[in-house]
Amino acid sequence: MDTLNLGQHISQKFNEELEDVRSKVLHMGGIVEEQLDHAIRALLSGDTELAGEVIATDQRVNALEVEIDEECTRIVARRQPAATDLRLVMAVIRTINDLERIGDEIKRVARMVREELDGSMEEEVRNEMEHMGEQVRAMLRQVLDAFARTDVQAAVAVARADHKVDLKYQSITRQLMTYMAQDHGSIPQVLNVLWAARALERMGDRCQNIAEYVIYLVIGKDVRHVSLDDVMAELQEQARVQAG
Repeated sequence: MDTLNLGQHISQKFNEELEDVRSKVLHMGGIVEEQLDHAIRALLSGDTELAGEVIATDQRVNALEVEIDEECTRIVARRQPAATDLRLVMAVIRTINDLERIGDEIKRVARMVREELDGSMEEEVRNEMEHMGEQVRAMLRQVLDAFARTDVQAAVAVARADHKVDLKYQSITRQLMTYMAQDHGSIPQVLNVLWAARALERMGDRCQNIAEYVIYLVIGKDVRHVSLDDVMAELQEQARVQAG
């Protein structure tokens, strides 16, 4: 599937403004991706210093969301974009909101690390958390790439991947519930791990949201309540017609 051609405008300045917001979204995404990597490392190793750095980084993410949102507002007011350009601006606004929310969830994981976790991260749970973290990290990386290339097929793949994250979260939850039932004294520490797992699951949901915005940008269709199989079937039919 070819990526979306955003086209050129009479105003070169307008082109530059649109490209600028796209670049800033990817810059913001890169910070969030690094933040997630550090939070997972801190969670698995119990590195409270690294967790503190993750928490401090959240301010940069928040500032970028405000900056990009204000720039989008100026574009709408001055340029009154239509069609694909308007979809781009809307997709950007929605994407930065979800990136900021991912940053909030990452901060929650880092805060859990700064709580007492001794004895609550059994090896089996640690491995499961590491696997879940890798799944979410891959979703974030792939959805940012799909946004950069306006690649709808890659976006659909990310949206599908969220189901695997949900299954991993359910598995971890069952394990942690068993530990708490067996040792009531471990409940406060185990709950911290459970909240961290819940935060990772929510990050997966946010990545799925961004994937849906990419699909909306490319095909102009809100797919939040549409089967992904139907989306792929429609895209394949469009490709068949275009091929003649």
